[in-house]
Amino acid sequence: MSATDATVTANTSANVDAKACNPPECCTPECRDNPECCTDAASPPATDTVRETVKARYGQAVQAVIQGATSSCCGASSGPGIGGTDPITRNLYSADQTDGLPGDAVLASFGCGNPTALAELRAGEIVLDLGAGGGIDVLLSAKRVGPTGKAYGLDMTDEMLDLARRNATAAGATNVEFLKGDIEAIPLPDASVDVIISNCVINLSTDKDRVLREACRVLRPGGRFAVSDIVIRRALSEPVKRSMFLWTGCISGALEEHEYRAKLEAAGFTGVEVDPTRIYSRDDTAEMAKAAESDRDVEATLAALDGAVMSAFIRAQKPV
Repeated sequence: MSATDATVTANTSANVDAKACNPPECCTPECRDNPECCTDAASPPATDTVRETVKARYGQAVQAVIQGATSSCCGASSGPGIGGTDPITRNLYSADQTDGLPGDAVLASFGCGNPTALAELRAGEIVLDLGAGGGIDVLLSAKRVGPTGKAYGLDMTDEMLDLARRNATAAGATNVEFLKGDIEAIPLPDASVDVIISNCVINLSTDKDRVLREACRVLRPGGRFAVSDIVIRRALSEPVKRSMFLWTGCISGALEEHEYRAKLEAAGFTGVEVDPTRIYSRDDTAEMAKAAESDRDVEATLAALDGAVMSAFIRAQKPV
């Protein structure tokens, strides 16, 4: 069914719970009451819809940071128009790690972990961050690899790239470079990086197989894959899978652990490890459920998410 064929008119309020936001700027809980913004969502959101909605939401989050709000994208935030405080992105970096970094780089991290703390980066290595956001993990990586190494940051959002480049200048980082592009088509040559990191971004892609194949392609033989991401511990309900808000909030598009392992191995990686770093309780997910449902079916969403979602550190290696 095409988006046009599936357009919901003002007289179809009975189907309001099966709607996804389209166009992207309508991706708010309130869009469910606006028939011009909603389409039938009998299946997960389409690739183009997800990509454009992610770009719009993260662009809004950057603007909230620039305006001085405490913002977040993997859930809610206190930024204007984004609402609540997100449990996924809280307290990921220690004070000694963020000391000396621009404040906007810290606020615009939007992650679910701290991959640079676990990636065992070494001097002289080339690092690529998939979905660099405001640049915090790129800047931390640049410090770890030193002047003989380099840290690349890849992002598809112009607002993010502008902020990341400003943060790099403010931090005085000279061994960093930010690239515009999609993580499904990395704009770097084969075997050109030693380590790939990412922080709560791969779950946002609708073509994770392609992302992981691209990651393996650009890694050198023996190169390391070391990312923080959301992983699902049990199958999610269909309404949760169809929620555009929860997809752009890092939940609906996340893989179950066995799926993540299988996709990494199919892409060519070996030595796959998935280490939980935090399992989210009912209280943790309450903010996301309330924001996603706008007071509709909150209890059902809470039951679906309770204990089903975890942040994890995922390691793998490209064979030598």
